[in-house]
Amino acid sequence: MIKNSNIPLAEENLGLVHLCANKFRNRGIEYDELYSAGCVGLVKASKTFDPDRGVRFSTYAVPVILGEIKRLFRDGGTVKVSRSLKELSVKVMTVREQFLREKNREPRISELSNETGCTEEEITEALNCAMPVLSLSPANDGEEERGLDIPVDAHDEAIIDKLALRQALSELDAKDRRLIYYRYFKNMTQTETAKLLSMTQVQVSRQEKKLLERMRAKLIV
Repeated sequence: MIKNSNIPLAEENLGLVHLCANKFRNRGIEYDELYSAGCVGLVKASKTFDPDRGVRFSTYAVPVILGEIKRLFRDGGTVKVSRSLKELSVKVMTVREQFLREKNREPRISELSNETGCTEEEITEALNCAMPVLSLSPANDGEEERGLDIPVDAHDEAIIDKLALRQALSELDAKDRRLIYYRYFKNMTQTETAKLLSMTQVQVSRQEKKLLERMRAKLIV
């Protein structure tokens, strides 16, 4: 029987929210918002989790938590910045433009700090906020595909990715799971995999592409 409410289970697994939220640090949304969205996902997971399915709660919860965090990026535009930071950015850029007119050169961070009364760290953050947005996704303009790499804590990301990958694999049917297992866990060629699954190499190639696209959509923002 599925539990309608399991708040203690959610409270015991708040660490999962921290792990998931840390994966998206420095991507334009403040950590508190990432954490809040993750908590919503954790509560949702705790309400719908069915232990009789034989899946660990962490395996079930991580994709739900990640889904709520990803929703922030989908619903909030490319980058979401706090109102206070936006206001500071406008102030700093105004002072910068005035300095340029008077001195005919770019002001130093320390000079902007003196003019505004803000710390150099705050000035740097405000200037970064005013910079043009860089896409986190590969370019689609015919040029070589490039992505913006965001540094994260490797051990945290490895844990999250492993749980999310396990969930994505569990949603495939048995034959598709075997295909992925042979190709990426056993490092078999498409021809070897085709023989084991009674398929042709072309069929394996096409199905593998479909499966990877489906799984990638679940694992990437």
